[in-house]
Amino acid sequence: MERAEIERLAGGPLRLAYEDIVNHPRLAEARKVFLDRFLALYSGDPYTVRLLIESGRFLVYHIAGVLDAGVDPARRETWLTIKRLKQEMSLFGLASDRHIDGLIARLCSAGFMDLEPAEQDRRMRILKPTEKLKAHDRDWLAAHVAPLAVLYPEHDYRAIMHHDPQFHALYRRISIGVLPLAASLLLSLPDTLLFFNHAAGAVVQAELLRTAMMMSAYPDAAVPYADVGRRFGVSPTHVRQLLIAAEAADLVRLHTRGGRHVQILPRQWASYDRGMAVGMYLHDLVYVATERALQPADARRPTTVE
Repeated sequence: MERAEIERLAGGPLRLAYEDIVNHPRLAEARKVFLDRFLALYSGDPYTVRLLIESGRFLVYHIAGVLDAGVDPARRETWLTIKRLKQEMSLFGLASDRHIDGLIARLCSAGFMDLEPAEQDRRMRILKPTEKLKAHDRDWLAAHVAPLAVLYPEHDYRAIMHHDPQFHALYRRISIGVLPLAASLLLSLPDTLLFFNHAAGAVVQAELLRTAMMMSAYPDAAVPYADVGRRFGVSPTHVRQLLIAAEAADLVRLHTRGGRHVQILPRQWASYDRGMAVGMYLHDLVYVATERALQPADARRPTTVE
């Protein structure tokens, strides 16, 4: 997207630039906060990890929540149908129609979504995220905004950090316009996608990096495959194959069997920080747009990126 189009989505000039985030001197501190919050969200809950932590699974849940926030019962084109969900999913190109159908069925059976006839037209079936999904999304969003609060304490992120449901609903409604930008930025991060495209890949990666940051042998880590698999509900073989793929991409070096000595290479740290900075850039953009949307027109004070 051109900058003018991004500023239109933000409701005015941008507050943060991606380059400033990724080059921030406290980025490693923000990374530690994010890893702690992200892993706390899923630790001890392998079922949710298996259900949501993989690109196609996550995007079904995430995009459904975003689109639901923009539903206007009087406007049929805004209804959250399976067809519309698949259209938005196609921006990311990470799941087939058949795969999406299966994921929707699993989310419904797990109580994260309902599929019901539309009140205005009983011939059409509408997806509806449940309060269980919305509560999880508020927790997820707070974890992803937490590193912004570390880097920019002068900015007020309390509405998301305190799980304000009204602010969250408007934030997600505004997020609809940002989906194409989010898709293009995500697809520009091949190292992130290597983990994201595997079941539990994102939490395995997070555990690997947090362990390395906490160990005296930093930047190396010990992540026994069996322990990690048990924690996140995947097999030791799955964890091993994921890290073998990461080694082939020059992200790690595996020095002993079983994951007991994993060397984190510079490319992994740099690519993870780039992906995290992309997320922070998008979250701040939508946060500012939400704040502006809540302000009276004559009270809006644009802030600019020099």
